[in-house]
Amino acid sequence: MNTLIAVAIAPVGAGDELVPEVARVIDVIRASGLKNRTSSMFTEIEGEWDAVMQAVKDATMVLAEAGIRTEVVLKADVRPGFSDMMTAKVAKVNAIIGGPDPKSGKGGPA
Repeated sequence: MNTLIAVAIAPVGAGDELVPEVARVIDVIRASGLKNRTSSMFTEIEGEWDAVMQAVKDATMVLAEAGIRTEVVLKADVRPGFSDMMTAKVAKVNAIIGGPDPKSGKGGPA
C-alpha cells in the first residue's frame, strides 16, 4: 500500500554541527531507490509501506550501530488507491494559490 512519510532522523550528542551524521542518514535513504525529498527539517519518502519502513530502519541503524544516540520523528500518510502523493498534494494547493507546479518546475503568477 502506498505510503508517504515525513521523517527526521537526528543524532543526539555534543557539538553544534552534526551535518556529517545527517548526511549519512540521507545517503542511506537516497540509496533505497524510493522517491524522496529532503528539506531543512524532514525527509519525505514515498513507496510501499514495507519498503519505506525498511528505509527508515536502515537510515536509523547507520547511526545507532555507530554508537550514536538517535532520535526519530515520523509522520505517515497511508492512503489506499493513491500514488505520487509527494508532488500531487503540493500541486493541488499550488493550483489554488497560484504557486509553482512541483511536477513541471514552472512557477505561478509573478
